[in-house]
Amino acid sequence: MKPEDSPQQRAKPNRQRPAVAVSTSVMMPGGGAEGGRTEHATELQNEPEALDLFECVLSRENMAMAWQQVKANRGAAGVDGMTIDEFPQFAREHWEEIREELRAGRFRPQAVRRVLIPKASGGERPLGIATVLDRVIQQAIAQVLSPIFEPEFSESSHGFRPGRSAHDAIRSVEQGYKEGYREAVDCDLKSFFDTVSHDYLVYRLGCKVKDKRLLALIGKFLRAGVQLPDGKLEPTPEGVPQGSPLSPLLANILLDELDKELEQRGHRFARYADDFIILMRSRKAAERVMKSITRFVEERLKLVVNVEKSRCAKLIHCNFLGFFLSRGKVKWAEKSLLAFKARIREITKRSWGVSMKHRLKELRMYMIGWINYYGISHSYREVLDLDRWIRRRVRLCYWKMWGRPRKRRRMLLKLGIDPEEVHLASRSRKGYWRMSTNSIVQRALTNAWLESQGVSSLRTRWIAIHYPDQAATGGSVRK
Repeated sequence: MKPEDSPQQRAKPNRQRPAVAVSTSVMMPGGGAEGGRTEHATELQNEPEALDLFECVLSRENMAMAWQQVKANRGAAGVDGMTIDEFPQFAREHWEEIREELRAGRFRPQAVRRVLIPKASGGERPLGIATVLDRVIQQAIAQVLSPIFEPEFSESSHGFRPGRSAHDAIRSVEQGYKEGYREAVDCDLKSFFDTVSHDYLVYRLGCKVKDKRLLALIGKFLRAGVQLPDGKLEPTPEGVPQGSPLSPLLANILLDELDKELEQRGHRFARYADDFIILMRSRKAAERVMKSITRFVEERLKLVVNVEKSRCAKLIHCNFLGFFLSRGKVKWAEKSLLAFKARIREITKRSWGVSMKHRLKELRMYMIGWINYYGISHSYREVLDLDRWIRRRVRLCYWKMWGRPRKRRRMLLKLGIDPEEVHLASRSRKGYWRMSTNSIVQRALTNAWLESQGVSSLRTRWIAIHYPDQAATGGSVRK
């Protein structure tokens, strides 16, 4: 069979076909176990060379777990247009053939669809959307490789690792400040995911993985190319696509050598994916480390340090993962706050022609996600100010939606406003923003009523993060 005739390229999704429910055994007719670690996890960790890793990847249990993870993550279609819901039927029809292609080395991944995501700091971040089939296979590979590499990763590495998070990295920096580390090497890797050397990455993999078929397959995914937004295909002689299931693990494998180098030198640091900061006790030491680490990164890891964004500075002047330190306590960075407000304005802008139900759903999802991440900031008073500002934005939306005086009068009466007062607000010619603070409008659209409509409270979630016991008992917080 010619490579271009492979099943994933030959089969076009039938858009008229209804979505098919799928069990964990969709890709393996004989069935497979749900959830948990694969049966080879312990063996992979202790004796990876004694196992046929390629067959571990293709095992029923491992592929079932991979599909469940990809399905849970959802995600958009790749270059073939196939969606998550359309994939099960395709897998039933073609998986056996695809598995044989994988074993014979004939399988060829499809190009990654390039999507440009606006960054809060300006510019765009390139993300790669692989086809569903390629995502499942990559996830299966990651599940096999992770138990091999994970136990030896550094304690100072926090990105894309089980039981670790960005919050752990931030708190380690906070603890370092308390212990007297007041200077920092704030190092930025320029376009890390686009500049990774394939040869060096495969070399790092090969230090532990001796299965040549598996290394060859990973190489094919790295070189699969990208399809640009204009439809043009572009080769990928270097880099790993952001957004693929395998990329985070590959990034950690490559940068683990940096971690080991820093540990060997006795430095205190925190790393989350390609973002890392080295804590120092003096500016002189920080400047010395900046020069030596830049040389190590560029000569040994074949990466590029962004000299314009990298610097030696006092730790309180450094932003790390959207936070900085103020008087030794974690606070969200100004850029993070500005990006939050910009998004809230987009959701609550008067010209967005969507229903209030949809608008409030978007608002609630964004607010909860934002506070769950930035809620570790010691910024209680700012949280109160944001809550008031958000409620004002929502009142503006309601006032704009009600439009004509007759409807405003009807809604105000419905919400309990005295009939003798209604005309003072319903026929006012003041602008929407000014009317959002009108006492009558505020008495109609109370905080409790807005909450009943789905307007979340940042304050409630902030208290739950910082004072879980008080949140459970309904206690108050004074700051």
